[in-house]
Amino acid sequence: MIILDTHIWVWWVDGSSQLTAQYQNRIEEHKANGLGISVISCWEVAKLVENGRIKLQCSVEEWIEQALAYSGVQLLQLTPRIVVESTQLPGSFHRDPADQIIVATARIWSCPLLTADDRILKYPHVKLLQ
Repeated sequence: MIILDTHIWVWWVDGSSQLTAQYQNRIEEHKANGLGISVISCWEVAKLVENGRIKLQCSVEEWIEQALAYSGVQLLQLTPRIVVESTQLPGSFHRDPADQIIVATARIWSCPLLTADDRILKYPHVKLLQ
C-alpha cells in the first residue's frame, strides 16, 4: 500500500492537470496493493471547501463518499498510536497538524507517501514514493 497526500488524492479524483504523469503512473502501479487515505484528508478537503480554496462539482459529503469508493482506496482511521507519533516525529517538521498526521500515518503503516509537498519531500524521516 501507498499513502496519498491530500492534494494528490484530490488531483487524482478530480482529474486535475496538476497531477503529473509520474504521479498518475505511481497511483496506477500501486492501486492493486491499496491507496491509503488518512481520515484527516477528508477533514482537509472539507476545510479547503469551507475556506473557498477548492470548488467541487458536488457537495463535500458526496465528493468524499465517491472519492473513498475509488478502486484501491482504503480509508485509514486515526488511531492513538498515529496521534502520538504525529507529536513525536523525529527531527524538525513543520507545524501543520494535518501533515503531521499524514506523515505519522505513513510511518506507522510503514508505507511510502506520495506527495508533491516540498516541506514533506525535504523531510528525511518518512519513506517517499517518487
